[in-house]
Amino acid sequence: MKRRQLIQFIAGLGLAAGLVSAPAFAEDQIKMGVTAGPHAEIMEQVKKLLEKDGVQMKVIEFTDYIQPNAALAAGDLDANSYQHQPYLDAQIKDRGYKFVSVGTTITFPMGVYSKKIKSLNDLKQGARVGVPNDPTNGGRALLVLQAKGVIKLKADAGLKATPLDIVENPKKIKIIELDAAQLPRSLDDFDAAVINGNYAESAGLSPTKDAIAVEASTGPYANVIAVRIADKDKPWVAKLVKAYHSPEVKKFVLEKYKGSVITSW
Repeated sequence: MKRRQLIQFIAGLGLAAGLVSAPAFAEDQIKMGVTAGPHAEIMEQVKKLLEKDGVQMKVIEFTDYIQPNAALAAGDLDANSYQHQPYLDAQIKDRGYKFVSVGTTITFPMGVYSKKIKSLNDLKQGARVGVPNDPTNGGRALLVLQAKGVIKLKADAGLKATPLDIVENPKKIKIIELDAAQLPRSLDDFDAAVINGNYAESAGLSPTKDAIAVEASTGPYANVIAVRIADKDKPWVAKLVKAYHSPEVKKFVLEKYKGSVITSW
């Protein structure tokens, strides 16, 4: 009987010792949804920095643009990082998500490319300029041309502007709409073309080396980190944004992607 009591006493000491040696607080543990490619690769760097700040993060990759928001709404994710603000706004409007963006991340810059001129100032009267023919990217391309002083759009044209919204066109350039993926291969047919970053990169074009004009990194198409509204003020959110906006992550993006992806902070 005494032997059994002695064993129980020793076991109790071991349990107590374990409790004393445990950390005074449990580390935050969050699940982050991303799409494969740069979003996932960058988030792995963020994960390393978060661990030093007491936050454990599991990075979960998705292959489509619908599921990361659905998973966040369902509580299967704590945050996601893969979409730009206009897309997030549309998802909130269409699906009723209670989300908010807490910080910008990266931009896949849209650039203007040409084999015939070195500057948009060199565009001649009646020049042919190619833009994507879908509403989202087409409007984005027109906004780039407006920002560079080539055209002016109606004040209320918004992000889905079309050539019909052009109110000033000093050089009377001809806007030619074409499938976004076809623009790099059709560059010879235009005086200039506005091309999405992913399609430019696939064609061997670099925004920093080859583009004659590039979309601003802080524009409306910067990607964001999204969380549920109820979580936006939690300590791990601030730590997440701080880690993402660190010099270490900025350096990684610069060295890894060499201008095909740019930071938006």
